[in-house]
Amino acid sequence: MADLSGKGTAGVAAIAGTGHTDWVEDYRRVRNGEKPFDSYGYATLAFKRALDDAGLRREDIDGLIVGPTTAYERMGEVLNIDPRWGGQADAVQAVFQAVMAIRSGLAEVVALVYGNDQRSAAVQYGGPEAMGGGAFLSYVYHSPWGLTSQGALYALMFQRYKELWQISERDLGQVAVGQRQWASLNPNAIMRKPITLDDYLAADYIAQPLRLNDYCLINDGGVALIVMEAGRARKTAARPVLIEGMGRSDLNHHATSLGPRLIDFYRPAQQRAAEQVYAAAGVGPADIDALLVYDSFSPHILFALEGFGFCGQGEAGRFIAEQGIGVGGKLPVNTSGGHLSESYMQGWNHQVEAVRQVRGGLGARQVPNCRHVQYVSDVAGKAMSIIYGR
Repeated sequence: MADLSGKGTAGVAAIAGTGHTDWVEDYRRVRNGEKPFDSYGYATLAFKRALDDAGLRREDIDGLIVGPTTAYERMGEVLNIDPRWGGQADAVQAVFQAVMAIRSGLAEVVALVYGNDQRSAAVQYGGPEAMGGGAFLSYVYHSPWGLTSQGALYALMFQRYKELWQISERDLGQVAVGQRQWASLNPNAIMRKPITLDDYLAADYIAQPLRLNDYCLINDGGVALIVMEAGRARKTAARPVLIEGMGRSDLNHHATSLGPRLIDFYRPAQQRAAEQVYAAAGVGPADIDALLVYDSFSPHILFALEGFGFCGQGEAGRFIAEQGIGVGGKLPVNTSGGHLSESYMQGWNHQVEAVRQVRGGLGARQVPNCRHVQYVSDVAGKAMSIIYGR
């Protein structure tokens, strides 16, 4: 029987460099009616910065993976590189694919590049475009129940969770408040002004019971990561960060079925992914110094805390209140401010934050003695996780 522990990918590769665009300045310019770059322009700027961070040249890149907002073939032309291997993926799957390519000998140095002009292009994430027809699968499942956006789906999920576990909206508000605390210490965060629980509760509902600050930002920007074979990275990169373990579990039938989401809140997939990532990295929840969660909506944090073993089922609200996830909390969560307050780069900015926390030197928001940072994503019928470390 095949070994499905994920240990075969542990320690194979490292992040040698990271780069991103100027989210705050671009957000200001776009709100003033400007369009600084298109998706390829943002990606190019991030790529150049990642190369500089890694101490590499364009000619060193022999693998390329782009985000879902751009075309692989065109990106290679724009970046003026000619990779021998590559493809397209979301943030976490891009890391997975790069590690597997390096392990199998298909590439040595892989650039992961993402650019998105979603705000200046006026992309709509709700309404008729999200109700089926030509929409991709993760949106199609909304329409049979009258849901026209991702936000409406997560509002319904949290309403069920709230009733099941007797959690209040005030409890959920601690997520947004805690992440804004972290963002207030991050000069790259778009939303830095601190908010209180009273501020949170005073904000309008968008899809009840979710309020304004439960929703992610929509902004333009780009992110790039350079992934290398671990041994080579230690020799050539100034500050490599090891990819210690990865885990993934799909629940494909859930992608088009609402009912199970209201019963298990992604928990079966999360538990299987957790077993894999912790076994691969040789650590457990108690060893994690910071947790980064894909947070298009704040309930993701509750589901991740429970599904990946940081607290028991139905205990996330109490865990946050008693242990804390904001500045000074026992478990720092989304230390950049996350998608709610820093930037919505669809999981890509979380990888940058993970690398920087492990490297150290982030000033007031630096997690002390940070050795292991875990990233978690649980959307569209699959749960995935990566642990980064020294």
